[in-house]
Amino acid sequence: MNNYIISMYDKNQNEAGPKAKVDVVNFLKQDNFKSIVFAFNGARKAELMSYKQALWDIPHELKRHEMNNVLFQYPAFNERTNQKIVQEVKKKKGAALFFLLHDVESLRAHFNEQNFIEQEITFFNQSDGLIVHNTSMLDWLRKNGVKKPMISLEIFDYDNPQSMNQQQIFDKSICFAGNLAKANFMQKWDLEEKLYLFGSNQSQKYPANVLYQGTFSPEELPSHLTQNFGLIWDGESLEKCTGTFGNYLKYNDPHKTSLYLSSGLPVIIWKKAALSSFVKDNGVGIVIDSLKDLDKCLATVSLAEYQEMCANVQKIGQKIRTGYFIRHAVQKLTAEM
Repeated sequence: MNNYIISMYDKNQNEAGPKAKVDVVNFLKQDNFKSIVFAFNGARKAELMSYKQALWDIPHELKRHEMNNVLFQYPAFNERTNQKIVQEVKKKKGAALFFLLHDVESLRAHFNEQNFIEQEITFFNQSDGLIVHNTSMLDWLRKNGVKKPMISLEIFDYDNPQSMNQQQIFDKSICFAGNLAKANFMQKWDLEEKLYLFGSNQSQKYPANVLYQGTFSPEELPSHLTQNFGLIWDGESLEKCTGTFGNYLKYNDPHKTSLYLSSGLPVIIWKKAALSSFVKDNGVGIVIDSLKDLDKCLATVSLAEYQEMCANVQKIGQKIRTGYFIRHAVQKLTAEM
């Protein structure tokens, strides 16, 4: 069986951007998937590069391979490269084409834009099946016209080279990792608990209990996450997640969740986030309506309860570290064909 995974990402990006795709490749190689990567170097010439890839790189590379099952990590660079990959794979007689959705722009940058939604749904229906983040995303896609089989990933895996954090001191400390420009809520942080920030686009000034710790590569970052909890929150408000990315939390699986859990940290997540049910069902963190409630909520968490969360995190974290979720989803989807 000739199984392939096709990806496109910026190899020079020293942030979390391409890590999810790179990790999927590494995990599926364990199941004899062969990898084809179309890389671009930086955004400045990326648009020009996409023409070259669509006209030359993609057709010439894919023509060389016999394929049975193909997993395409959506999206590639743009609509041009997305469509060209699909066209070339569909030329292969008997090849089954599956999509792993890393992002759904109809739910993010183009929410409620009906024309864009119809175009993206039409594109998804060119596949033979999809792996989507969770049941909230699956239900939305089905409601908006996806007719192909869909499997819920549940949560992204995370290839974590650092030792899993073994919590020693319960001081109720909290960390937040990611693009800090998307999460201005920390400018209003007036909680008793300290918030330790990791990531790019930091502000020149933060409230007294917000402590910026620096930017690290995805491989190095877990060794710096020594706090008790990892926070998953987006937008400008402490009361609820707001804005484009706050709304997206209702449907997506933030990769930082996998970073925290694979590092041994229980999480704190918004109640309306799609992943809140996973957190609750697996006992790996705290689900809250508002950050305004966090001080009171943490005050009620005993050491024994926290240790139980950590024990649950160890079990889920080990699955995340070994690629359990993507490998299981691929096996289930291909078995239905």
